[in-house]
Amino acid sequence: MNGRLLGVLGANTVAAGMVIMLFGDFLFSLNDALAKWLVASFAVGQVLFLRSVGSAIILTPMVLRRPIHELWRVEQPWVQVMRVVFATMDLSLFYTAVVYLPLADVMTFYMAGPIYVAAISHFLLGERIGWRRWLAVLIGFVGVVIALRPSTAMLTWPSVYGLLGSLGFAMTLVLNRQLRKTSDATLVTWQAVVALVVGAILAIGHWKAMTPGELASLLLLGIIASAGHLLIARSLKMAPASVLAPLQYTLLIWAVILGWLFFGDLPDPQTWVGAAIIIGSGLFIFHRAKVKQDIEPAIPTDSSHG
Repeated sequence: MNGRLLGVLGANTVAAGMVIMLFGDFLFSLNDALAKWLVASFAVGQVLFLRSVGSAIILTPMVLRRPIHELWRVEQPWVQVMRVVFATMDLSLFYTAVVYLPLADVMTFYMAGPIYVAAISHFLLGERIGWRRWLAVLIGFVGVVIALRPSTAMLTWPSVYGLLGSLGFAMTLVLNRQLRKTSDATLVTWQAVVALVVGAILAIGHWKAMTPGELASLLLLGIIASAGHLLIARSLKMAPASVLAPLQYTLLIWAVILGWLFFGDLPDPQTWVGAAIIIGSGLFIFHRAKVKQDIEPAIPTDSSHG
């Protein structure tokens, strides 16, 4: 009887974790749509700076509850530096790309993140992947090329921004694995601090006056992103990463819906084909990782471009 009760409770906990993950993904998508609206009126540096200030509203209570020395005595300092560089690169390029491209198009590039992670982890972390996953990685790259539109417009700057931003996102996830002992609060705090500094530098000469409503929206950008992060971090304590990882693909579904509702954008057939190939490849990589049980699928628990 006790075993059955524990099984029911465990199943309910996993189900709750999945619901929390889905809500966290929705918040990230809502944040991405808000970002696209804001970068149409404000410079990327100004958005990045005020987003970081908004994040501080959520992060400060978390940081104050922990010993201050945790912020300074971090493991592998140079890896920490590389991580915040790639995370800031991801965020800046994402905001730049959505100025010019539909939200769903940019998110298609980012959906390839797990595919990049599988390939990069093989070389940087020594995580062995078999021929089936290598084949899935190659097929996933084909999906990226299709989404890039193999034509004279393939290497337009907006597409390059989206592609490089997604690579920065993938590198952030890989480096997260090397920093497992570092608390989420420490990782996110340093990420917010560096984004604040970079945003301030980029905003020089491009700062624009804001109405109270616009200022509130810019701060809300960081608040929503931090709330999404906290929800996803909580979900990972309630359900296995291998169960939750595929749910990240709902980000693309929300990007299509919100892009259509707020901006009138819909992906063209070529983007749909590329996205389908990318998602199929990613799901197969997740499946093989679970079968082999040699790696846990990477989930952006402390990094979000949105």
